[in-house]
Amino acid sequence: MATVALALTEGMLSFELSMAYEVFGSPPVGVGVPWYDVEVCGSRAVRVGRFLVEPDRGLDRLARAHTVIVPGWADTDEEPPAGLVAAVRAAHEAGARVASLCTGAFVLAAAGLLDGRRATTHWAHTEALGARHPRVQVDPDVLYVDNGSVLTSAGKAAAMDLCLHLVRLDHGSAVANAVARRLVVPPHRAGGQAQFVAAPVPARDEHSLAALFPWVIERLDRPLGVPDLARRAGMSPRNLGRHFRAVSGTTPLRWLLTQRIRRAQELLEHTDDSVDSIATATGMGTATTLRRHFNRTVGVPPDTYRRTFRSRPRTGADNA
Repeated sequence: MATVALALTEGMLSFELSMAYEVFGSPPVGVGVPWYDVEVCGSRAVRVGRFLVEPDRGLDRLARAHTVIVPGWADTDEEPPAGLVAAVRAAHEAGARVASLCTGAFVLAAAGLLDGRRATTHWAHTEALGARHPRVQVDPDVLYVDNGSVLTSAGKAAAMDLCLHLVRLDHGSAVANAVARRLVVPPHRAGGQAQFVAAPVPARDEHSLAALFPWVIERLDRPLGVPDLARRAGMSPRNLGRHFRAVSGTTPLRWLLTQRIRRAQELLEHTDDSVDSIATATGMGTATTLRRHFNRTVGVPPDTYRRTFRSRPRTGADNA
């Protein structure tokens, strides 16, 4: 069982702390994988919002964790506590994966973990982060940045995106999606970067395209186009486009491509099918076409994605 340590300090934002605890502290029902052992680590009890939070362990425990989460904290005009900065640096040096949520990036930057790396934080604080830490390549337009052992997210909902991304890295897309369903959040929120979790079918079932979406999903291997979708929905192509934007926030062709990429992701994770076979199964036609769209949408080639996200049980090597 891998340990996720939540770093606790005075002035921490309650949303990020409680959200991370909820994601990593409660396994989804029916998922047969070893779940995380969550520990709240701090030097003393602190007030988070209106609540007094008592840590389970001291800050030195961070260095023994598999993953360290640094939630956002309110007073970014002040330097983060030196003890917290030192503990986060020690954890990274010991081999922990360290992730910041929202303004927790200021802690990682103070620890030197972001020097020479691309990083993000809440858009309202990106300018301050870059000014205070000029060696950090601050990107204000993305939801989160994954540098492998060091990850940063933008604010609030983007912090959820990053936590689900970590679950996906550890346990695969099926488990991450199960967590998202339990929390009644989408596995993906559209943002300014190529995300590894593709956009799902909208969860609501009372909208005008409720019958069309599952019909398309069952026929992704066919050469469907906007006229086919419009005929099935009993609408003109122009009317279909208006309904698509209202329901999904995108165009029919973009939504269809997203579903094809999502299916390709699932096949890459859960089967040994060749890229050619997956191209046929997803309606992409050829491996070349699949690779072009996949790389453009996801940010890596299919083969790299398969090596990174291939579902597999965790091993004892991940234990703290």
